[in-house]
Amino acid sequence: MSAGGGGGGSPNNTEWRFNQTLRNVQGMLKGRSFPGKVLLSRRSEPLSPPDYSPRFESEHDEDERNEGSQEGGGQVPGNSSDNASAKKPSLQSTSSSNSLPDAQGLVSGARATDSARIDKFTKELSRPAVILDKLRELSWSGVPPYMRPNVWRLLLGYAPPNKDRREGVLTRKRLEYVECVSQYYDIPDSERSDEEITMLRQIAVDCPRTVPDVTFFQNPQIQKSLERILYTWAIRHPASGYVQGINDLVTPFLVVFLSEHLEGNMDTWSIDSLSAQDISNIEADCYWCLSKFLDGMQDHYTFAQPGIQRLVFRLKELVRRIDEPVSKHIEEQGLEFLQFAFRWFNCLLIREIPFHLVTRLWDTYLAEGDYLPDFLVYISASFLLTWSEKLQRLEFQEMVMFLQHLPTRTWAHHELEMVLSRAYMWHTMFKSSPSHLAS
Repeated sequence: MSAGGGGGGSPNNTEWRFNQTLRNVQGMLKGRSFPGKVLLSRRSEPLSPPDYSPRFESEHDEDERNEGSQEGGGQVPGNSSDNASAKKPSLQSTSSSNSLPDAQGLVSGARATDSARIDKFTKELSRPAVILDKLRELSWSGVPPYMRPNVWRLLLGYAPPNKDRREGVLTRKRLEYVECVSQYYDIPDSERSDEEITMLRQIAVDCPRTVPDVTFFQNPQIQKSLERILYTWAIRHPASGYVQGINDLVTPFLVVFLSEHLEGNMDTWSIDSLSAQDISNIEADCYWCLSKFLDGMQDHYTFAQPGIQRLVFRLKELVRRIDEPVSKHIEEQGLEFLQFAFRWFNCLLIREIPFHLVTRLWDTYLAEGDYLPDFLVYISASFLLTWSEKLQRLEFQEMVMFLQHLPTRTWAHHELEMVLSRAYMWHTMFKSSPSHLAS
């Protein structure tokens, strides 16, 4: 993945943006518990202003638009956090100087900016050469569903920013994918090694298990496309090969690129109307975007998956720092973070939230660019601490069952935006203060 763009602005301006972010998040948290507040307010030493420079400036857009898009919701949420270069003032002074905004004002303000956000996307995408830093700023808070295919291709570096070159590059890359499928997939087993045959069989077993609660992915033709993409990717990436969990990572790309050709809710889609060329192009886009996406986290899927183990360790340390009571309770019960968080990082939370929210979450993932592995730790901490009070009442076996079957089935965009907003706040507080996270 290409690196995220840097923010700019004078110190006064960036400090104002941080304060505005905190006010918005405080408004969202009004009436709710904030897992870190007790620990953070009882620090024995003041919280030093870190020199962290967030990546983007975000738009605060809380409205959920129900337009019946491919995700079943079609919302363009965006009350995530501000990511512009800034020195954060101390938590104590910020909390005391910012009153909670009126909730009704937040909602009306979000609705007022919805069309403005779409106009900003339209302006950026219509440039002769897209400014990727600007596009990342906008995308962090959510991309309008009908713009996602083009935006995702650009954010991942699959499509070039220069509009004049874009069509030619996509045509060439799609043809290259067809050649790869012909060379590696469309051959008899007699031309494969034993390891390749075993890998192909494992992929064939995993494809029907991919997003099992979404009927669309049980379509045999979709599963065959998934199989071709995964096998071709694995053959061309021998350092990792195929690892269970990568099959989940293809699904957001499939849904987004299919949405260019199919209208309405995903539950009503039929791929019978698609031509063989359409399907080939969709597969190619998924293949290349998956490749670009995983370039930034290759050691997550190599032998023993050291990258994921590293993130799990960092998550444990971060939770200890943010919410010591929960951390202590988990430790006392003998529950290891690897027992639940490994799957979170392996599948990037796809299995933990309703599928109609996944593409919104991935807007932020792709906007983070090369910073994503680091930010995933904060997203996962925010996700876990959503149930801070609940977890402290559970014993080992109950906790294991709860974390394996989290109550997210009824989640809408608001809950996801809460997770992202908290993650941003904690990232801003702790990222450049490594001593606060030291064992």
